[in-house]
Amino acid sequence: MSEASADRQGRDPAPAVTRSLAILGLLAEAPGPLTLTEIATALGLAKSSTANLCLALEAAQMVQRVPLGYQLGRRTVELGGAFAAQFNQVREFYGVCAASPVLVHEVVQVVMLDDRDALYLARHEGSRSVRFGTPLGSRLPAALSATGNALLMPMDDEEITALLADAVPFPHLTDHSVRDLPGLLAKLAAARERGWALDDEESFPGVVGVAVPLEGWSPSDPQLALGVALPVAEATPERVDRVAAALADAAAALTNPLSGRTTKR
Repeated sequence: MSEASADRQGRDPAPAVTRSLAILGLLAEAPGPLTLTEIATALGLAKSSTANLCLALEAAQMVQRVPLGYQLGRRTVELGGAFAAQFNQVREFYGVCAASPVLVHEVVQVVMLDDRDALYLARHEGSRSVRFGTPLGSRLPAALSATGNALLMPMDDEEITALLADAVPFPHLTDHSVRDLPGLLAKLAAARERGWALDDEESFPGVVGVAVPLEGWSPSDPQLALGVALPVAEATPERVDRVAAALADAAAALTNPLSGRTTKR
């Protein structure tokens, strides 16, 4: 390496990476989307360079383009909670849980479908001393978790087969994990019939999950789901039914009344 090259590397070994991170930081702190001009001006970059960086970030799903400019993308969920705050339903979710006489005590989580996984976006901690739940930004196979099943419930069997066919056999997380498509489709049919999904120790031993679908507020918003994890020793049929009903009420409160869809009770 030449002396000049070493000097440049000492100053900034990867200027494109540094500038890309600066764009993400700027978008995380902004109250709304920023235009290309606003990003370039705030960071003191050429507009052409900013456009190229934004195109690369968009291709990696780190940012997304919207009518008003650029905002954070779905991949940034794994780096923090900034992405979740962009959804109106996530902001309202905490108040809805706090107002529920059942959910106020439970760990309630919001998830979205990312490829074949349930990706955890937000979490209401509840008031119980012993809490179950999945860390924010983590993933569970949609085929196994209650929240993942709730995300799959609005899809028809053909869509589910196309999405998951080459993921069979599904991961063997516990001895209760469903491993094949017929078993999953049967589970989903039962879930649609009763209006909520059940994970009976399929993702974690000793944990029962209950979840309901949550339609996105606007057509451009992703399908979401609400879920609660219960210790198996406390997951009596009565408590599971009570939590499922409370989740259905919460989903109804968070669903756009103009969408024409409601959560089944």
